[in-house]
Amino acid sequence: MTSKSPQPVTFKPSGPLAGNISVPGDKSISHRALIFSALAVGKSRITGLLEGEDVLATADALRAMGARIEKKDDVWTVYGVGVGGLMQPDNAFDMGNSGTSTRLLMGLVASHAISATFIGDASLTKRPMGRVIEPLSRMGVDIRARETSDHKACLPLTVRGICPAIPIEYRLPVASAQVKSAILLAGLNTPGITRIIEPVLTRDHSETMLKGFGAEINVETDAEGCRVISLTGEAELQPQKIKVPGDPSSAAFMAVAALIVPGSDILIENVGINPTRAGLFELLRRMGGDISFKKKRTVGGEPVADIHVKHSPLTGIDVPADIAPSMIDEFPILFVAAAVASGQTTTRGLHELRVKESDRLTQMAKGLELLGVKLTEKEDGLLIEGSGGKPLPGGKPIPVIETALDHRIAMSFAIAGLVTKSGLSVDDIRPVQTSFPGFQDLLASLAS
Repeated sequence: MTSKSPQPVTFKPSGPLAGNISVPGDKSISHRALIFSALAVGKSRITGLLEGEDVLATADALRAMGARIEKKDDVWTVYGVGVGGLMQPDNAFDMGNSGTSTRLLMGLVASHAISATFIGDASLTKRPMGRVIEPLSRMGVDIRARETSDHKACLPLTVRGICPAIPIEYRLPVASAQVKSAILLAGLNTPGITRIIEPVLTRDHSETMLKGFGAEINVETDAEGCRVISLTGEAELQPQKIKVPGDPSSAAFMAVAALIVPGSDILIENVGINPTRAGLFELLRRMGGDISFKKKRTVGGEPVADIHVKHSPLTGIDVPADIAPSMIDEFPILFVAAAVASGQTTTRGLHELRVKESDRLTQMAKGLELLGVKLTEKEDGLLIEGSGGKPLPGGKPIPVIETALDHRIAMSFAIAGLVTKSGLSVDDIRPVQTSFPGFQDLLASLAS
């Protein structure tokens, strides 16, 4: 975030939203496109890259380890150093607010003979890193982290990589694409086969993209129904041309806005609809949302479509716990949709939301209650009584929503402000720059 002073913004009720828009590039794919390109031998070209602060932090760290990364117009060019070719960085990596950058780069450094220290902002330094430290330590990596009063390993931390690292077989104890990807990145420069057992499917961009870069990677299903991912180390990655699709997590905010603002009709163009990421759209359809995928196609191995969304009366539902991994980042905006639906929406199995950029269950509950929404906060989810399509009461003076430096909390309540009686104020809009630069302007363009 460029400014250190909070930037409060007021969002007020809106007329119908209309128009064709594009959202910024997929954040998960953007991180991986830069990292894998830096590990290839030769020149890769990336278009559609998300230029948010999180992704730029990844680019800066890769430059510090020897990769040459340039931008001209809309094209990013990465001159990779090859697997095993990373150099010792001179300074600590400032990851800002990006947990993805931190966890993936920890895995990258782990199997190289270099050391790297990771620091971050007030939000990131509270996020637990033990789930990544544990498997990387099994590979022989020395990681020293700050320990909190409740014995959680957090930033700042230092990774002292080892080469060669030890290949492991690791069963993921929690559904986490970041942990899976960190292990795969460490496995790239580790002799032998690194194997990951995934009981619950998570976003599969790392596996798909590594195969596209030429890594020897195999995905099977075992007798228990778990995905088993096997990666042969000491890989040689080939440079690629990558077109990053629009981020479905960003598209989610505009889609929900169109669903809940009467009279709205929008088209969100060129959005990734990978099944491991598209759970929210399926859930909104179950609630009665008029959402359709147009011009389905495959770009760079990823399914892409234009998403047509019209205002629809929504009905609350019981959200199955097993859908959480395919929409874990979209639950804050789902809670907003639930708040204006008819009837009750129940969610469970969302312990992961308590260790994101903020405790998203508590932050969303506090903010929605300020708007007059009736709800119950459980340990692993929220039970929300919808308004039946009526505007959310809010209050006078208008409520001020605490975002806790969380970009998805800020954007979720920006959308909620469109269906309040008199508006609301988000206490700090700065975090939105981490994932969705241009969010306010794009939202305003739909309302004009």
